[in-house]
Amino acid sequence: MQTDDFSKFHEGISGVMGFYGKGVSTFALDVWWNALKGYDLAAVVDAFNRHLANPDAGQYAPKPADIIRMLQGSTQDSALRAWAKVDKAVRHVGTYADVVFDDPLIHRVIQDMGGWIGFGTKNEDEWPFVAKEFENRYRGFRVRSEIPEYPAKLMGIATAHNEKQGFKADAPVLIGNELKARQVLNGGTDKPSIGFKRLSDAVEQPEMKQLRSVG
Repeated sequence: MQTDDFSKFHEGISGVMGFYGKGVSTFALDVWWNALKGYDLAAVVDAFNRHLANPDAGQYAPKPADIIRMLQGSTQDSALRAWAKVDKAVRHVGTYADVVFDDPLIHRVIQDMGGWIGFGTKNEDEWPFVAKEFENRYRGFRVRSEIPEYPAKLMGIATAHNEKQGFKADAPVLIGNELKARQVLNGGTDKPSIGFKRLSDAVEQPEMKQLRSVG
């Protein structure tokens, strides 16, 4: 939301709480605003409407966490969706190519776990443990509503080799929503000025054949 949305947001919060017979203090309004200002106003309104219509929780006045849950799903759901993207990319692109996901937290978590190249060295027995570690780390960031610094792209084997030889890096493969992936690239700490490939353009790499039977 923008600063100009504050008055409409205030009116909306007051209206919702009034529906439940509750008032909104200045402090409570600040808490609501700081919790939700990172989201689009229309999406926030929709989340409130879905809470009101929820047969399980709609009889209770919402808290910020309830609305964020509506906006994002649970942190577990988010982590599972993020891991599904990673798993697909490892299987279909492999760790030879550089990749850019449409979620900056994926980049940070993979970086913290040792980097993209390392994911290609895991075997079938290790893969479920890699998934669990990824999900736990990802959920930790989401619980804190934190977008930490992250690498603009995840380096693959080819770029690591080319850099040692002084050659130009290949274009990274965009994973997921193309527009969001470009935004992730532009927001990273080491923004490269190169072209792109889409996931559908990538060729499956041989090192991932060992993981074809997982999941």
